[in-house]
Amino acid sequence: MADRTGEVAAAPAIVLAAPQLGENIGTAARAMANFGVTDLRLVAPRDGWPNEKARSASSGADHVIDHVRVFDTVAEAVADLSFVIATTRRPRGFTKRVEGPADGLAELVGHARRGARTGILFGRERWGLENDEVAQANIIVTFPVDPNFASLNMAQSVLLMAYEWRRAMGLAADIAESDAVPATREEVNGLWRHLVSLLEPSGYFRPDDMAKKMERNLLLILSDAGWDKQQVRTLRGVLAHLGRRAEAVEPVAEAEDGPNES
Repeated sequence: MADRTGEVAAAPAIVLAAPQLGENIGTAARAMANFGVTDLRLVAPRDGWPNEKARSASSGADHVIDHVRVFDTVAEAVADLSFVIATTRRPRGFTKRVEGPADGLAELVGHARRGARTGILFGRERWGLENDEVAQANIIVTFPVDPNFASLNMAQSVLLMAYEWRRAMGLAADIAESDAVPATREEVNGLWRHLVSLLEPSGYFRPDDMAKKMERNLLLILSDAGWDKQQVRTLRGVLAHLGRRAEAVEPVAEAEDGPNES
C-alpha cells in the first residue's frame, strides 16, 4: 500500500501465539483481509494446520488462509522482522515502552516506510503472551478498554490493530528518513546471545534463581533500542574483541596467582 508521499510501506505480519480454536484463526484472518493485511503467522497452533474450521470462519479470506506460515516459537516467527509490537492488557512491570494503538501503529508505519519489515504479536485466547515472548517485541501496545471489562477476543484485537495500521497509513506518519537498514529480530537476538555468552562465565547472572530474569531484562533493553544492521555488526565486533582479550588475559592472571617458584 502506498502512503500519501507515494512511498510503499508493507503491511505488518500478524503473529498469533499458540492459538487454540480454528474458528478464532479464521475470524482473525477475516479481520486482516478487511484492511489489506495478508501475512498471517501461527506459532504452535493447538489443533495443527491446515484447519478447515479456520477456512470456513474466514468468510472467504482464502488469500490469507492459503499463505499461512507455521512456526514452533515466537522468536522464529519474528526473526525476519525489524519492528514488532506486542499486544497485551498489562505491561506486568516490564521496562518496555507502552503505547496506545494510534501512536504504536504510527511508529510501526514510520519504520515500514524506511523499508523495515514489521509485525504485530497477539497472545493466547486464555492468558495472552508469556514474558519471554513479550521480550521479543520493540514496544507494547495496550487498548484503552474499560478496566472493569477488559475482555477482547483474538479477532477483535486483530481488527483493532489492522484498522489502526490502515488509518496510520492514511495519515502518512512522519518519521525521519534514514539510509540505515533496520536490524531484524534475529540479529538483535544474536547480539543478546553474544552478550549473555560473555557474561555467564564471569558469574554475572547471580543468584541462580534470578539468572533467567536477568537475561530477559537484557533482551528487553536491546529489543527497544531500534538498532540498524551496522550498529549490531559494530557491537558484535566490540563483544568479540572483548571476548578475545578476556581469553588472552586469563592465563596470565592464573600464573600471577600461583606459587612463586623462584
